[in-house]
Amino acid sequence: MKIRIGVSARGDADPVAFGTLVDDMESLEFDSIWLPEVLTQPAFDPIVALAWIGGHNKKLKLGTTALVPGRNPLRLAKQVATADALTGGRFLLTVVPGLTQPPERDAVGVETSARGDVIEELLPVLRRLWDGERVGHDGPAGRFPPTELWPLPVQRPFDVWLGGMAHRSLVRCGRIADGWLPSLCSPEEASAGRRVIEDAAEEAGREISPEHFGANIIYGRTPLEDRVVAAMSARSRGRDPRALVPVGFEALRENIERFIEVGFSKFVLRPAVAPSSWRAELEDLATAIGGLQT
Repeated sequence: MKIRIGVSARGDADPVAFGTLVDDMESLEFDSIWLPEVLTQPAFDPIVALAWIGGHNKKLKLGTTALVPGRNPLRLAKQVATADALTGGRFLLTVVPGLTQPPERDAVGVETSARGDVIEELLPVLRRLWDGERVGHDGPAGRFPPTELWPLPVQRPFDVWLGGMAHRSLVRCGRIADGWLPSLCSPEEASAGRRVIEDAAEEAGREISPEHFGANIIYGRTPLEDRVVAAMSARSRGRDPRALVPVGFEALRENIERFIEVGFSKFVLRPAVAPSSWRAELEDLATAIGGLQT
């Protein structure tokens, strides 16, 4: 099992500072950089920023948790394929429904209850486009005439992962996705979710690679402040986020090791609070995870 660890970072809008952050990740031997797609908070557009990173840095893999609901599917397919083609097959995609609290909920433009249906409708269409088929679509979530995508991704097939912990999300992952990257869950919860996914995949006549199970791990240097807990509560399914966020680098390593013990191998680490120095943060993270990547 290949253990790979990346970092989720929003970075600095100054190109020099952002380039330094990217180079520091490579020099400290992280596998990937991840940028979330958030519309109404200070954050880069992930596909644009990752394309820039791909031109600046020739080694790091480039990951995003991207929205499908509210987007033109043909445009999304072309953007992702172009990013993968121009970075030599380094683009990693996890599809998410988007945050459910305002104002992000309103900016996405699709009712929360309908977002899973949008993913169900469009992900098979996106796959066919990325496989080089001539595809047209006319459905509730989007329409476009028969089209052959250009360019095509370097990665063939182009894998798409899903997140989510709700039972319906787990079953969907098993039926139509290539991997799973949940967040704010314990290793035990993740292990139980994986069983649901694998059962759904088997029922659908599919198999998800055992290498394609990971976790998005939020961690803190110090105990979480009330404002951070409040901001995370909407995504923690009624759980106290403090029970799910390891505090301190020793606890973080122990948490990753517990995930590895139950068969998870791909990790995205995200500090709960933006660090004052990304270089210092990355150095401490590299020390904490030393020897884990294989």
